[in-house]
Amino acid sequence: MVKIKTTKGLDIPLGGIAERFVVDMRGVKRYAVKPTDCVGFTPRLLVAEGDTVVAGQPLMQDKRDERLFLPSPVSGTVEAIVRGEKRRLLEVVVKIENLKLKIENSADASKILNSQFSILNSPVWWMIKERPFGTIANPDHKPKGIFVSLRDTNPLAPDLDFALKGREHEFEAGVKALEAFAPVHCVKAEGPHPAGNIGTIVAAIDPINKGEYIWSVNAQDVANIGRWSLTGEYKPERVIAVGGPAAKCPKYYRVTCGVCLQFISEAQMMDPSYPQLNTEHLTLNTRIISGSPLSGTTIAADGFLGMYDQQVCFIEEGDKYDFMGWLMPGLKKFSFSKTFLSGLLRPLMSLRSLESLETLKTLTPNYNFNTNMHGSVRPFLFTGSFERVFPFDIYPLQLIKACIVGDVELQEKLGIYEVEPEDFALCEFIDPSKTEIQTIIREALEVLRKESVA
Repeated sequence: MVKIKTTKGLDIPLGGIAERFVVDMRGVKRYAVKPTDCVGFTPRLLVAEGDTVVAGQPLMQDKRDERLFLPSPVSGTVEAIVRGEKRRLLEVVVKIENLKLKIENSADASKILNSQFSILNSPVWWMIKERPFGTIANPDHKPKGIFVSLRDTNPLAPDLDFALKGREHEFEAGVKALEAFAPVHCVKAEGPHPAGNIGTIVAAIDPINKGEYIWSVNAQDVANIGRWSLTGEYKPERVIAVGGPAAKCPKYYRVTCGVCLQFISEAQMMDPSYPQLNTEHLTLNTRIISGSPLSGTTIAADGFLGMYDQQVCFIEEGDKYDFMGWLMPGLKKFSFSKTFLSGLLRPLMSLRSLESLETLKTLTPNYNFNTNMHGSVRPFLFTGSFERVFPFDIYPLQLIKACIVGDVELQEKLGIYEVEPEDFALCEFIDPSKTEIQTIIREALEVLRKESVA
């Protein structure tokens, strides 16, 4: 294990930290595989509604590379194939049925098991992501390293030591399986967010240059890969943290990837009249986010967990406005730029360094966080604040401007290949211009990715 330490960044004191109590939710019946969670994945369906599938069986494959596929997380029946605009495939829903399925009766499953547990042709390959661009790892590329973050520093993120408790043997087996492709770096980062992001870790250890590749794997997925390599059993499980200011009883849940969050939403909603389970009418006063509150995806109360997500956040919608807005002292509003008096009262110690949950609750100010942007979009301002929360050896403001104007040559000189949108989440959070920086970075990366595969 390698340790790194950063000083630039920001820990956001978001209320609703999950208590260290795990609820087993592996009995949920509905699951979904969402190809939209996989950058650059162009799906070709391999199943139809009503088909019987087993855990690990491919549901879809990439049109450009048939070796890349997304498997069913459970055994059951394909309940629905959901499409969006222009028939874009959004998700394939699988429902567990009381069927007596035997894995040897499925030709696809038999093919998987006869691969001598090689993760290259296994249902766990999608868990390996590649930089630059954040796609599923290309088997033809030779990465210069595989990076695993052992500390998630996102607001309300799960404690990975707690989440992996009891799976140490599987984790070690997963690392050993990954070492067949490249050296594996298991890194424990110290410092404020985004210290635990893969981008921060790679920048500190071995930055990416043009033409180079690195792979990364979620720590819990390393254990899932280890389970596959040891037993041939595909059980993509995670311990997720469910919390947030609008959560009734924040806690941990043990789930299978792609789980339907309906029962969790019903348990966590403050108002008993929620959730509104009709996806056409999302919950009125609560936003449910699959993933980090800084870079996650808004989902319905009966939506499904993102394929790479390990937390769910409940945050009050910002549909209420304060009297006189920023003219008030703002003692109960978080302020990075010290616009409000709360910026002068912010604790100097890092919230992440506190070991006691009770101590954290005592020292953390009760800031009224919601989704309100506190202002409209305005011209891009140059405040010099981005450098205080951006721990890369990169000029963030100049890179963002290069992405806005589409100057590819300047983007490459400024280090576009080292970053992903999540690395700019804090810049977007503190930006007084309300600019959608993560969207700008993703669009710039997509242009480069499409040119590289053309």
